[in-house]
Amino acid sequence: MHISRIASIINASVIHHYQDVDIQTYVYDSRKATGASNELFIALPGAHHDGHDYIPALLEKGTKNFLVSRDVTLRNADINLVHVPNVLSALQKLATYHREQFQLPVVGITGSNGKTIVKEWVSTLLSHQFQVIKSPKSYNSQLGVPLSVLGLQDFHEVGVFEAGISKESEMGSLKEIIQPTIGLFTNIGEAHSEGFSSLEAKLHEKAALFKKCDMVICRYNHELVRKALVRGSFKLVTWDIDQQEAVLNFQSVEGKFVLKYHDTTYSFKTAWTNPLDLENLFHGISLALILGESEANIQQGIDELKPVPMRLELKRGQNNTYILDDSYNNDILGLQVALDYLKQQPHKQEKTVILSDILQSGKSTDELYSEVNTLLTNHRIDRLIGIGNEIQTAKKQFNIPFEAFENVSSFLKEAPKFVDETILVKGARSFGLEKIVAYLEEKSHGTVLEVNFEALTHNLNSYRKKLKPNTKLMVMVKAFAYGVGVDEIAHLLQYHQVDYLGVAYLDEAINLRRKGIKIPIMIMNVGWDSFSLLSAFDLEPEIYSLAMLEHLIATTESIPPIHLKIETGMNRLGFDQSEIGTLITLLSQNPHIKIGGIFTHFSSSDSKEEDAFTKNQAALFDQAYDKISSAIGYRPLKHAVNSAGIARWPQFHYDMVRLGIGLYGFDSSQEVSGLRPISQLKTKISQIKAVKAGESIGYSRKGLAEKDSLIATIALGYADGYTRLFGNGNAYVMMNGKKARTIGNVCMDMTMIDVTGMDAKVGDEVIVFGVNPSIVDLAYWSQTIPYEILTNVSQRVKRVFVSE
Repeated sequence: MHISRIASIINASVIHHYQDVDIQTYVYDSRKATGASNELFIALPGAHHDGHDYIPALLEKGTKNFLVSRDVTLRNADINLVHVPNVLSALQKLATYHREQFQLPVVGITGSNGKTIVKEWVSTLLSHQFQVIKSPKSYNSQLGVPLSVLGLQDFHEVGVFEAGISKESEMGSLKEIIQPTIGLFTNIGEAHSEGFSSLEAKLHEKAALFKKCDMVICRYNHELVRKALVRGSFKLVTWDIDQQEAVLNFQSVEGKFVLKYHDTTYSFKTAWTNPLDLENLFHGISLALILGESEANIQQGIDELKPVPMRLELKRGQNNTYILDDSYNNDILGLQVALDYLKQQPHKQEKTVILSDILQSGKSTDELYSEVNTLLTNHRIDRLIGIGNEIQTAKKQFNIPFEAFENVSSFLKEAPKFVDETILVKGARSFGLEKIVAYLEEKSHGTVLEVNFEALTHNLNSYRKKLKPNTKLMVMVKAFAYGVGVDEIAHLLQYHQVDYLGVAYLDEAINLRRKGIKIPIMIMNVGWDSFSLLSAFDLEPEIYSLAMLEHLIATTESIPPIHLKIETGMNRLGFDQSEIGTLITLLSQNPHIKIGGIFTHFSSSDSKEEDAFTKNQAALFDQAYDKISSAIGYRPLKHAVNSAGIARWPQFHYDMVRLGIGLYGFDSSQEVSGLRPISQLKTKISQIKAVKAGESIGYSRKGLAEKDSLIATIALGYADGYTRLFGNGNAYVMMNGKKARTIGNVCMDMTMIDVTGMDAKVGDEVIVFGVNPSIVDLAYWSQTIPYEILTNVSQRVKRVFVSE
């Protein structure tokens, strides 16, 4: 849309006119502006930042098109400056006009919970038959909705937009922008209810989105929603499970869900079993059927559905604690979700919940907190700490240990002790429970390794899909789980029911047992003087030599299952082919020894050039295995391949495979598509200095300013694992979407970066590795491999485990 047309639609005054640019992109965050000629910067005023203040910097960047509501004095004549009384209202008016140019089915989604996941799943289901445009991420606000709708183009066949509101009288503008033809009301609850006088008022406001819809979809048994829509005279299409009154009645029949719609019977199969997941899924299936999508296309979409991350962070706390941070919202449904997630984190047996008042629930205090007590009791919570006046008055409703504080300040002054437990912090944003999280967190400097559980789970499943149903999976968690965090990763893997864990040393294995890991653990290099501890902790050692096996037999009374390592060409550890006969004799003389597994290690399974060598290794291994298993009279677990071998050598998967670096997002074979980086190393700017041309930066004066420069110091050095090889411009970091190269030597605790010409300030976040630059990039710059980069991250760097 050309700038002149935009000005006409929104009734704007054109203060400066340079060229009638065809605007393609709308930007409201100056740090995301690219300076492209077809980009329009929307200067939004805010409580803490005003977009108008960043216009001079944007001019330097090359931005030429501005939508403003303040008087702006500029010397530049080669810009387009469009003035309106209210920038946000003008943007909404523009989006409304844009929406009116399209005649297509548009789905408007609202509700208290689940809007984003339903939007994502609906879009996935529909995408197999339609060109779908959807709201990006959680763009459901007064700003996010117009930005989403402005993305509509001629080729789109269906629009799917979510609408979120926080107070009364907000939905009217979103309704005019989205103009939905079909509505979908997910549910109603207490989340974000502070801006509503009652639950009834909240229902009424949300339903306003659907005033001009041809029909509205809702679950039949969501009685409050259904009755509110009936009162509003909306045409309803209801669905439910085993509910004859529903228009779409899903019934479970022999592992499938069957329903009849318009005299046609449909049958769908899904692996989702959680009630909330099924509810989200059936919202989507109902909509897809109404839009006429075929059964086959819907089923294909179902098979591709993925979880949408929640806003949860697992952090290490002081005194050997863990903190599950969910200080984003607080309602009954959200509390249940958080408690379910807490249940998946069996790091500590003791579990405490810190809970704020639940605002605008629509229930009496006694009724509300009696329901909370039931949830806490059912999830076996050991202690409840309340924050707020209302929860204090409900003390009698709780039959678990309970103490309360009027507000966060009083909690911080009189904070109880937390030792060796997991703490869920759950509360409405207005209570500021993030201060409690900061108080409880393990103290460290500002550098954080953020680990994404969803990405890790995705990678795990990517490899699992390559295995036959009966092939077992061992996951290597040695070296602190490749530097990521062994306790947390091991618990996640145990939750996902992997068959074995592999570690390098005994102390790693004992630590896992003490942290609640119960699945089998193989130790690759156990100390000979520690054999007596193996049985006590139910650990299975790798045995790689005759001398080692003889020592085990001579010194250990109770011998656990062992794994025999066969040398086939790695020339590292293992029984040589010439020793197999002696090994068999020794085993036959000691029949009480149980062989849990026999394995080898392919040295070059990722290299096509070495395929002949790998095949020869496999042949030698097969011979050794057959000889040993024939002699002992049973067939132990047979395993050989690593991550690359899983992808390239399916014929050598045998009974079990060993997944290592692939779990963490790296595939040296380049055969596995779609792996996700699971970690992001972040730090912050500590200080920014103006350095004159010719001045030096850092130790030994290795950094030299070629011109007047701005140099930022970040809180990261070689003691954190960022080696000196990255200094002197040999690496870059990302700062506000821009590449900032290192300058000068990397120091022990600090690194300097050149931020000249960038919008940088003290405290800004800096990405050291993640998507860009990636760990692969850092490995290339330092002439090493990703393993080393990941395992080099120091233990003093705080780990945060995210389930967004």
